[in-house]
Amino acid sequence: MGLWGNPGPDSLRDERGILVTTPVESTHQLELVGVEVTEALGERIGESAAAGLVIDLRGELGAGKTALVRGLARGLGVEGMVRSPTFMIVSLHKGPISLLHVDAYRLEDPAELALHGWDDWLASSVIAVEWADRVEAILPARRLRVDLAHQGVNVRTARICATGPSSRDGVALVYERAIVC
Repeated sequence: MGLWGNPGPDSLRDERGILVTTPVESTHQLELVGVEVTEALGERIGESAAAGLVIDLRGELGAGKTALVRGLARGLGVEGMVRSPTFMIVSLHKGPISLLHVDAYRLEDPAELALHGWDDWLASSVIAVEWADRVEAILPARRLRVDLAHQGVNVRTARICATGPSSRDGVALVYERAIVC
């Protein structure tokens, strides 16, 4: 088995090593071997993203949510260190398109995000929300959902789905450009 593992006949790896499997409905499942591949996925999404995109990140502790956001920041052209804003709740990273990085783990009420300027940033930046299940009530229907899960030592799966009124809306196009080889 090579560096990226041994993909099955119904899958392929892109040039960054991301294993792309056959889509099920409007969802793709990917195998990510190593943190650098998780970051590469985020970077690809960022390269195709536009202001107004909300990324709904879910997964247990250490599943790779922050690693994906680091790559997303690179893809958006944001400079500087990206860390999980666990205790600050929100971090703003300025760039050609600003990135608002939210960690909802410690929020008691989704409405608390309004205190951090949620409504002001919604249309003018890309927003990545870790632990998005805790604030789902305020997330827009149209968003990119990424569920990350451990599959072994240094191996994760990412289940990616564009949600909203149409699977062919703008969010879905970002998703397709980021994932399809």
